[in-house]
Amino acid sequence: MAWKKEQLRVWDLLQLFTPWLLLTISTATYFSRVLPASGERFWPGGASALGLVAASGLWVLFGQTLPIRRRTLRPVPAGIYFVGLLALCVTLMTYSDVFLVFTIAGFFQAYLLRPWPLGVLAVLATSVALNGSVMRVWADPSPEVLAEFLLIVAVQTTAIGVGILLTARSEPEERKREELVERLEEALHENAGLHAQLVAQARESGAQDERQRLAGEIHDTLAQGLAGIITQLQAAQRSASVQNETEEHVARALRLARSSLTEARRSVQALAPQELGRAHLPDALRTLTERWSQDQGINARVDVTGTREPLSPAIEVSLFRVAQESLTNVAKHAEASRVGVTLSYTGTEVLLDVRDDGGGFANTVGAGFGLTSMRQRIRGVGGHVEVQSAAGEGTSVSARVPAIAPVGTRSRKETGR
Repeated sequence: MAWKKEQLRVWDLLQLFTPWLLLTISTATYFSRVLPASGERFWPGGASALGLVAASGLWVLFGQTLPIRRRTLRPVPAGIYFVGLLALCVTLMTYSDVFLVFTIAGFFQAYLLRPWPLGVLAVLATSVALNGSVMRVWADPSPEVLAEFLLIVAVQTTAIGVGILLTARSEPEERKREELVERLEEALHENAGLHAQLVAQARESGAQDERQRLAGEIHDTLAQGLAGIITQLQAAQRSASVQNETEEHVARALRLARSSLTEARRSVQALAPQELGRAHLPDALRTLTERWSQDQGINARVDVTGTREPLSPAIEVSLFRVAQESLTNVAKHAEASRVGVTLSYTGTEVLLDVRDDGGGFANTVGAGFGLTSMRQRIRGVGGHVEVQSAAGEGTSVSARVPAIAPVGTRSRKETGR
């Protein structure tokens, strides 16, 4: 299809520029060689020819070039344009035979006419005008000259007319094939998006199930066990309050058990990044970057572009982890003075860029576990990561993921429609 599109583009350019090229060659030859060689002055014959050349240029511009470029050329205007073009060519040929070169453009312009019999008729008219002027048929209509003229016109019209006929016959099929290919490409693109959405939803569903399983196990085992310990220690504390040493040990155990219970409850709720538990991705990134900037003493800025949209938790977590890992790498290796974090919502995709002005590195192959883990995480939600760096030119980490909404958000939107 890439080859086919290139051929169509070349043919369109040929249709557009052939009249201009042939008119330029004819005009330049006439005014540089033919007119001076004839001994005639520029006025009045040359001035009249120049006026006709200007009129021809305007006719081609408004009748053919602009309509083709704007895709507004219609059958009736195309027919009027061709008749006027041929009339101008015949008139110019009365000044000099060198304008036969411009008349050849009529064969190319005949392909613009619809239906195809009009195109063949245009070829016949062009051939009659062209060969009639070359062979001087109208000045000396002898039987031999007339027979030769008719034979040339017939062969020329047949050869070019067959091309017009084949083009007209194949054009609907070509258009159908192009439409079919476009539909197939759209279907493939849609299937790719659906596949990424299904992968993200399956991952989200699996993570949710695993989160619930872990929460249930922690609640049923560790949390309940620690609660029982606290209850027993409280009873022991009440019964042994007279013994200072026992009370001290029991108090320590009680504080430890309470701390463990608090940690267990925190673990149940903190299976996602703590920042995302309190805010959406843009705000979480700002919180992360501001805290990192204060800790490292490096100027960092967060920019959010596009219309914010709700994203699947798996995608938000993945992007947050990429930003977190990138900032960690900057602090460890980059020796940067400025860092920029950009989150872009483009409608169908979400882009995250982390750039620094540090020392960079010359080769990203084998860059470390952090970058490898980052790529695997983003690939798991249907996206990809690009790392660009050069020695002394800083580093840029770019993550691109599909903008998949959380489960239930899309269905609510569709229901609202």
